[in-house]
Amino acid sequence: MDIRGIARPEIVAMKPYVSARGSAAADGILLNANEAPQPLVDDPRWRRLALNRYPAPQPARLKARLAGLYGVAESNVLLTRGSDEGIDLLTRVFCRPGLDAVVECTPCFGMYRIAATIQGAQVIDIPRLAGDGLRIDYPALLRAIEGQAGEQAGQRAEVRLVFLTSPNNPTGDLIKRPQLERVLKACEGRALLVLDEAYIEFCCAESASSLLGQYPQLVVLRTLSKAWAAAAVRCGALLADAEVIGLLQRVMAPYPLAATAVDAALQATSGDVINRQQGLLEAVREGRQDLLEFLATCGWVREIWAGEANFVLLRLADAAALVNWCAGHGIHIRDFSSQPQLAGCVRLSIGSAAEMAALKASLRAYGERT
Repeated sequence: MDIRGIARPEIVAMKPYVSARGSAAADGILLNANEAPQPLVDDPRWRRLALNRYPAPQPARLKARLAGLYGVAESNVLLTRGSDEGIDLLTRVFCRPGLDAVVECTPCFGMYRIAATIQGAQVIDIPRLAGDGLRIDYPALLRAIEGQAGEQAGQRAEVRLVFLTSPNNPTGDLIKRPQLERVLKACEGRALLVLDEAYIEFCCAESASSLLGQYPQLVVLRTLSKAWAAAAVRCGALLADAEVIGLLQRVMAPYPLAATAVDAALQATSGDVINRQQGLLEAVREGRQDLLEFLATCGWVREIWAGEANFVLLRLADAAALVNWCAGHGIHIRDFSSQPQLAGCVRLSIGSAAEMAALKASLRAYGERT
């Protein structure tokens, strides 16, 4: 597949900026980046990070660590500031304003649409099937990819990016491998399929990253924010064909990750943490199952999407009333009632055992008053 053929031609043609740390080793006498000669912070915990120096554009140790975790080659890894940066970079590199389009299947993560709108790309929405548990409408999705994208500014918009999420946020359902490969084949020569796997560790499904060698049109987004309990670090990884990564690096900020974030990300994925992660994942699964069993006893709950992530979506008569009730008890839940097909829906994240006990007490009291 000709990746450059679907990228913006001006991005392909441009000469990218080369930073000081991108063009030279960070050892010896460093007089090439206009940095201060020594750090001012004297605390030894910070001195080891050499705060006066710019960090490496793609820190080798962290890149190797995440490549190992995700089972891919280092050449297939781009370190990003969370998944959001990966989404933004993709739309900037592959979507011409006013000419190209992205496809999403709502309800889904809102940043796909935001990034496309900022870039001036058309958003083609393939609504999920309300009569089938909000599953993806694959026939409609394939038709959109194959050219039925509508008109904008007198021209047909070309689909360049297809955003899918597995497990999906907020419905929590998975994309099965046969369906994924059908979409990948439809994208060949036309578009990239961007599969957001932010929640994949919470379920037993295999990551699609094993398909990267077979499908250069596949991009997989991963993050440390969820199952690695490191949301504050703002570190993600975009897994893709090396040519895709090379194009994205042309427009990426020279130093995306701060030295402090790199250090924290390494600690968050260390051997000890990996061992503890299994306990966290099991606790989340147990907490989700316990919450589902409780919700099944709540007569005011109209519909439940159990999903396979660290949250549960439910529908009731008045989402705002429940959100306000919980807030009055110091508990904050997410109102999704303004999203397509989610009138009356709220999303409940799985917290600690104490937090879930407090949530159930609040929900029980809410039901008693209604």
